[in-house]
Amino acid sequence: MNRWIGPDRVPLAAGCRRAPSRCRERPKARGTVIRRPRGLTPAKLFAAPALAALLVLSACSGNQPADPASASPSAAPSTEATPTPATEPTPTPSASPTPDPVKTTPATNLDAIKVEGEPNKEPKVTFPAPWGIAETTTKVLSPGNGPKLNDNSTVEVNYYGVNGRTGQKFDDSFSRGQTATFPLGQVVPGFKKGLSGQQVGSRVLIAMPGKDGYDQAGGSQQAGIEVGDTLIFVVDIVATPLEAAQGEPVPPKEGLPTVEMVDNKPKVTIPAGAQPPAQLVTQPLIKGTGKPVQPSDTITARYQAVTWDDGKVVEDTYGKDPEQGPLTSLVPAWQEGLAGQPVGSRVLIVSPPDKAYPADPSAATPNPAAGKTVVYVVDILFATAGQ
Repeated sequence: MNRWIGPDRVPLAAGCRRAPSRCRERPKARGTVIRRPRGLTPAKLFAAPALAALLVLSACSGNQPADPASASPSAAPSTEATPTPATEPTPTPSASPTPDPVKTTPATNLDAIKVEGEPNKEPKVTFPAPWGIAETTTKVLSPGNGPKLNDNSTVEVNYYGVNGRTGQKFDDSFSRGQTATFPLGQVVPGFKKGLSGQQVGSRVLIAMPGKDGYDQAGGSQQAGIEVGDTLIFVVDIVATPLEAAQGEPVPPKEGLPTVEMVDNKPKVTIPAGAQPPAQLVTQPLIKGTGKPVQPSDTITARYQAVTWDDGKVVEDTYGKDPEQGPLTSLVPAWQEGLAGQPVGSRVLIVSPPDKAYPADPSAATPNPAAGKTVVYVVDILFATAGQ
């Protein structure tokens, strides 16, 4: 699982699922509590609040995510408002509904469903309603060439959902102009079955019977979904987190620290006898091919932090699960150095103390990097729009 670390970068005591203000802090190895890049604070991974209609079923199947307020390892209460699930939209006609619905024989394929429109644009879905499917079935409408998803992938999508019984749209992300991001392990079974194994960049058609949709929740009155209703989705698979930086190498400027990857971890060498720069320096080492990080984005990253004066590694998440957090609550060096960098990039940041960890004599636990120039190596693996 990806880790959420609080704005003061202080790890929680084992088993503590509240803010450290309510738990006793446990030092890291060797008795040192490391202050990491400030602000990988908790925020719901689900980027589109209106997707709650789709995600709420995980609660009924025993996979409900912990309440962010209680599960947050933030060292201080976040000032960011917790997204509130939007009221589900009133169903709107997509296919011509039958005035007096009749019992139908569940289909075994998707031949009756017609989807019009270009990928990444709102589709038009037509079929003879009422219509149902026997088992969750997926059809690739437009193949992608990106990484394949698995059962545990986190994925960013655009989607359009239609009720097979009524022929009415019950939810979509296109009309909101914002993609949705979620782990496949925390959505209804049919969505997970339909997307697992598919490639990023694909547009797929998914039909799921009620048992893989809303049946376990007793349907959804607000969305007009009843127990037994087949749900039909057109899904554009936009992105999934990378495992490592990938793209074109960028020759660094002379006089900067050098970075060599050894066993998939950075080895940073500070120039002998060089004085640290007085101003922030940002140097891409690999230019990714993904979308540029926006200042309000939530990012997923691996990073290493090294102090300039002694070359000591004070934080390293390479070889571990990546971390996530809103860019707006990271140290200024990260906010300035990562905004505008494409996803997939590896970025070298040399930060003066005032944009990393200023000296704080009042700190109960001294930060080993406080008051020092810090060299960061950051792999940007994923970015989603902030709330």
